[in-house]
Amino acid sequence: MNDALDVALRLLVVFVVFLTFPLLVGQAEHKVMAHMQGRLGPMYAGGFHGWAQLVADGVKFAQKEDVVPAGADRRVFQLAPAVALLPYLVVILAIPIGPGEGAVGEVVDAGIFFVLAVMGVSVLGSLMAGWASANKFSLLGGLRTAAQLLAYELPMLLTAASVAMAAGTVSLPGIVDAFEWWWLPWQIIGAIVFFVAGLAELQRPPFDMPVADSEIIFGAYTEYTGLRFALFLLAEYAGIVVLSGLTTVLFLGGWHGPWGEDGLGWVWTLLKAAVLAFVVIWLRVTYPRLREDQLQKLAWTLLVPLSLAQIALTGIVKVVIA
Repeated sequence: MNDALDVALRLLVVFVVFLTFPLLVGQAEHKVMAHMQGRLGPMYAGGFHGWAQLVADGVKFAQKEDVVPAGADRRVFQLAPAVALLPYLVVILAIPIGPGEGAVGEVVDAGIFFVLAVMGVSVLGSLMAGWASANKFSLLGGLRTAAQLLAYELPMLLTAASVAMAAGTVSLPGIVDAFEWWWLPWQIIGAIVFFVAGLAELQRPPFDMPVADSEIIFGAYTEYTGLRFALFLLAEYAGIVVLSGLTTVLFLGGWHGPWGEDGLGWVWTLLKAAVLAFVVIWLRVTYPRLREDQLQKLAWTLLVPLSLAQIALTGIVKVVIA
């Protein structure tokens, strides 16, 4: 009974994190963009510092009519937002925020392979949305999403494999346990490649050409309104939480810090992830959108060679140390 209660409590915590952290990232994006770009609107809703902007957005989406195109595949069209969102909930289950089994929803022995495989499932939501909408522009956006995923999945997998080689395990808690601070100089290339590839898979600016709301009217999600459209946006913010958490665990030492690793290690994990989430927002307001050919060229001519070089460097370092 105690084991069942322990599992239930951990799952409850994971579910609460899944419901709150993406919303916090969304609220932070409103505020950071307002400061960086001089936007006044998001700073006024509700009074002090625009605290009610997120509530206003939620009410706006809830009031919009839920429209399904006449020619759409209704069942697939309605299911697509859930397929895009739920994989991130499953991934959060396996990301450790502190030492010990109590600081992770479920310990998975092959943690790296599990989280990367499940994250790849979310692209099916975009494909389903594009195909089921009965709109050629939505279909084009879905196909661009698939092409982008294929291009950036490879460097992401290769750099994650380099960390697994360094740690000698594919378990996420095992990787953090094996982490040493002197890893940072020779794993930094892999960290950057992993983070950039993750941004591209989330279709975050400057890698948002498949969405490109100012050019092709939000890509695969053109025909979505109301809460179903809000679920796609929530999936994007949940992806930011997952990407920041994974980068922290794989490359930045997770709960390791100058002090308090045993009792307050989770604080270091959250702080590092929060800094990375800020970087995601900063990149959105700093760099212009890449063209589709530039997206593919960046992946195949730069990120893939860098990830292969990172694996070779990891092998050399492991041989020298051994």
